This record gives sequence, C-alpha cells and structure tokens, in this order.
Amino acid sequence: MSYPKRMTKCLVAGHKKHLEAAVDSLHEAELLHVEDFVDGDNPDFEIGMPMQYGEEVSRKLVKIRSISNILNVKPTNGTVKLPESDVSKELDAKLEQMDSEIDRNTQEMSRLDTRVKDIEAAQKELLPFLAHDLDLKYFGGYDNIAVFSGTVSSFNESRLLEITDAYQLFTDSGSKFFVLFVSKKHEKGVQTFLADSGYRETRAPNKSGNPSDIYAALDVEKSEIHAQIEALIAERSTLNEKYGNFILAGDEFLSILSEKAELPLRIATSEHTFVIEGWVPTSNYDGFVAALSEKTGNGVYITTLEVDMHDNKEIAKIPVEYENSKFASPMEAVVDLYSRPKYNEIDPSSLIAISFPLVYGMILGDIGYALVLMTLAFLVMKFIKSDSVKKLMYVLIYCQISALFFGIIYGEFMGFPLAGYVYYGEYFPGLIPGLETIVYDYALFYGEPFTFPIHRSHLIMTFLAVTATFGFLHLNIGYIVGFFDVKGQHGLMHAVLEKLSWIVIEIGVIAAIIAWYLGLGTVGIAVGAVIAVIGVGMLTKGEGIKGPIELPGLLGNILSYTRIIAVGLSSIYIASTVNDIAFGGLIWTPADGFSVLMFVSILVFVLGHSLNTVLSIIAPGLHALRLQYVEFFGKFYASGGKAYKPFGHLKKYIMEE
Repeated sequence: MSYPKRMTKCLVAGHKKHLEAAVDSLHEAELLHVEDFVDGDNPDFEIGMPMQYGEEVSRKLVKIRSISNILNVKPTNGTVKLPESDVSKELDAKLEQMDSEIDRNTQEMSRLDTRVKDIEAAQKELLPFLAHDLDLKYFGGYDNIAVFSGTVSSFNESRLLEITDAYQLFTDSGSKFFVLFVSKKHEKGVQTFLADSGYRETRAPNKSGNPSDIYAALDVEKSEIHAQIEALIAERSTLNEKYGNFILAGDEFLSILSEKAELPLRIATSEHTFVIEGWVPTSNYDGFVAALSEKTGNGVYITTLEVDMHDNKEIAKIPVEYENSKFASPMEAVVDLYSRPKYNEIDPSSLIAISFPLVYGMILGDIGYALVLMTLAFLVMKFIKSDSVKKLMYVLIYCQISALFFGIIYGEFMGFPLAGYVYYGEYFPGLIPGLETIVYDYALFYGEPFTFPIHRSHLIMTFLAVTATFGFLHLNIGYIVGFFDVKGQHGLMHAVLEKLSWIVIEIGVIAAIIAWYLGLGTVGIAVGAVIAVIGVGMLTKGEGIKGPIELPGLLGNILSYTRIIAVGLSSIYIASTVNDIAFGGLIWTPADGFSVLMFVSILVFVLGHSLNTVLSIIAPGLHALRLQYVEFFGKFYASGGKAYKPFGHLKKYIMEE
C-alpha cells in the first residue's frame, strides 16, 4: 500500500521582463502543475495576455495541421527525431514550400472532384432517356409539335385517343417513363389528361445526340478523371514520404511554442509583475528551484505555500501522481478507469495488482486459454508502441499468469480435463494418458470430496462456500485499509468508529453462530449478540443512521463473490460443449479416422474456442473488475483525485542538441 506522490505547493513571482525566460524554464523542467488563476480571486491581479509571438505561432500551427490532415501524416516505425534547431531554422521556408505544393494538388483535386460530380449529375439526367435512346435534339425546337416527357402513375391510352389520334408515344413499362409527341393544337387537352394521370415532368437535357452515346462519352471522361485523381493521391503519398518527418516535428515544435505563449492566460499578472502558483513533487522541489533560478539569472522569487490538510476544498486542488512499484504500476490504468485516489488517501493500485488477477484466474482457470491470451498480449505489445496499451497488456499478462496457475489447480485445458476421473461410477479419461485424479477422504459437503486436480463442476457447493469466504476476507482487507485511511485523515477515534466497527459486528455475529453450532447455550449466543450490538453502536456513532442501514448490504457483498464459480462454470460448459460438438460424435470422432468431416470438426473447434477466448477476456474481466470497483472499493475508497499534469511537453519528434 502507498499514498500518491507527495506534492509541495509553490509560488513563482517576478518582473514581467523575466516572464518569457521563466516560462521557457518551467516548460523545460516539466515539473510544475500550474493552478489556474481565476479573475476576481485577487483584485490586484488579472489574467495575463498571450506572448507576442502567440498569434503567429497559432497561424503556422493551423497551417501545418491542415497540411498534415490533407497528407494523412501518421507516425510510423520509420519516423525519426529531427534536431530542434533545424526545425526552427527551416520551418518558415518548408511551410511555404509545402503550402505551395499542397495548394496546387488540392486545387486540382477539388476541380476534378467538382467535374466528377457534374458528370454524375449529367448521367443521372440521361438515365430515363436511355430506354428509348432518341436523339435529344428531337425533344425541342418545334413550331407545331408539343413534347411531353416524364412519368405517370397510370397511362390510359384510350383517353388519349379521345383527344387525338395524331401522336407518337414511347413508353417504358418498367419505369413508367414515357415520351409523347403531339400536335400543339391538342396541347392543352393532353396537359389535362396527363395531370389527371399523375404526370411528373422530366425535362430532356439541352444536348444533341443519342443519350447512350453521350452517357458512354461521360463514362470515358469520368474514368480519365479518376485516373488523374489516383495520380494526385499518389503524389500526396510522395509528399507524405518527403515531408512526413518534418510535419510531425514541426507540429510538435509549434505546439510547444503555443503552450508557452498561452501560459499567461492561466496566471495572475499586474502592470509589471507576474505570479504563478502550482504544485511540484516534493522530491523534485530543490532541483526545480535551482534550475529555475539559474535559467532566469535569479530573476524570479520562488517560495513554498502552506496547505491546510484539514480543508477538503484545499485537498481537492492537490494534483495526484501515482508512486507505485514497477509491479503495481500497470494497475494504475485499472484505477484510472474508476477514478484517481484523492491526495490524502491510500492508492489501491498495489492491492488490486494482487486481488484483480487472483479473482480473474479463479474464474477462468484454464491453461489453454491462458496461454493463448498471454501470447496475444505479448504480440500486441510488440506491434503497438503505446504506453497506455502496454499497461493494459501487462494487466492482461498478470491475469493470464493467475489463470495459468488456477488452470493447473483445476486441471483444465480448453475445456478438456487433464486427468482422468470417475463421476457417478462412470470413468472419464483425461487429456494426459496415465494422469489420474487423486480423491481425498474429506469434504466440506456430502458427495463433494476434495480432489486434485480440482474439478469445479463436481464441487459446486464447496466452491460457493470457498468464494463467499474469500469475499468475506477480501472485504475485511478493505475495512482495514479504510481504517488506516480514516486514521490518517481524521484520527484514530474516527477510524475505530467508521471502519473497525464493521469488524466488531462481524466478530459478534460469527461468535453467536459458533456458539449456536457448538451448543454453548443462550449465554454463548448472548455474548456474540452483545459484541455485535456494541459494533452497531460504534457504527452509528461514526457514520450516523446511514451505517446501520447499510448492514444488510454486507451480506449481499459477500454473496456477490459467488459469481466467481458461476461465471467460471459458464466458461467450462461453453468449452465442453464446443469439444462435444467437434469431437464427441455429433460431427466426427477420432475413431472415425481421416475424412472430410475431420476438417469440419477442426473448424468448429477453432471457431468455437475463438469465440470463447474473446468471452474469456470479457466475462472474467468484467466480473473481476466489478468485485474490485463495487464490493472492495466500497469499503474504503473515496476517489475523485485530480491528475498531475505538469506544464511541459514530452518530445517525441524533436530532439535537443
């Protein structure tokens, strides 16, 4: 168990002529978590203005990020760091050069995209006229003929004959599209007839030539344009290779300048002075002061500020930085998924570094799945270079080590038992020839003798009792941790009343149950009851009426741990079912010899266990996580801390010389 890293609140003040040097030094040190100044906190100060170079830097940053977005620049294994001095020296010239090349490419791409859209719109207009393929010049330019083209809901040609028999009609039954040529002296009558028929006009494109020829020509043009677009995309790939490293380095360089330029917006300033308040890890404070004084030529005043550790509002402002061993540090990612600890409470990372994989392993407990998932974790770490992913993969590895250990205890490999066993008089062979289950002469429950390996599906009542007992012990570890937490925050009396009272109640209840079980009579039961009542009184004193109201929840929390066997059995049954389907005779058995069905069985086996492997991450992981977050953390962990974010920038793409 450990507390978060100790922090010292400090104040940095000086004349504004030293502000830029101070900001550079603070950024380089990357130690000060700046506490933002709020207008109105002090009538003598106001929020500062950005550095003079800030506007120019922002403009360049927008430009380089726009170029990066167009070229889809991403870090790769081939990305190398560039010297900071080279980036600074070449930035303006390279930006202008890149902007010129990208602008030409972008404009041409935009022109071609617009033309493709125009072509597609023109082709869409031509589609209705393809069925008849009449030269488009015939659709207009007449003195005595009216032309109608479009669709109708229904076309009753007999009604048209009542108006005139001097017409030329082209119809398309599939689309209900038609073209009608009729004498203009009958135009109004035909218009009325068409309106009654649900006429919707489709104007012919103002072109000449057959629609099919025009459509084909547009297709050819579109293909040529797509080839030009592909060439422009290839050109962008070339530009990416040419400028990618510099764009990443330039973006980082400008981002650093932008952070420095905008720091005054977070601090207090007056006409001639500036004041910065923030937090530095106590272990780094002396070095921080020395470096800042040296870089600014002793031009700034640095001092520590007192913090009232009894004021919850003050405590909430203190940033939290983890301080765990190398073993426990991956679990910080699991704690962050819930919430960081407060500055003055115990960090649970080291506790769940043991309990989380332990519960996961108890649930999964299969050698085969553990080896598959462990291999997967190592492969992910090899190919994905990310600190956050690396932490999560270490968590997965911890869990698989536990699952491997319990897999040996349970004697399970992909749902197959490793050792042969007898169940209700029937013998079931194991995966390893000659390995037999050892049966002992004692049991917790009738009909469930202890064995090695332990066959979970045959010891359900035993596992219910064992997991509930494990839950009882795990929760009491939480109460003990809570005792030290409250003791450190509020003193011994508060810790005894708020946390130790729960253990006193448990002792009283257990004593009464033992007295009843051993037949010690009313006196023995009464002693246990008195102890429990004393514990309830202590709890009421410490937490008020809320404490006794939560008493029934303790039993629910303990019983919640029985999910360990429930979820574990579900995984076993899924794996066993896959094995039975694949090799148990439903499709094929080894006794059938070589056949096509053998490959079907292997496919079913692989697909079924692939699905169960995914479930082996999700189900045990979620339930193990729930037992930490809900049951265990509920006994001591308040959380709600603010992450330590020092002013500075981790340089990934530029290097100092």
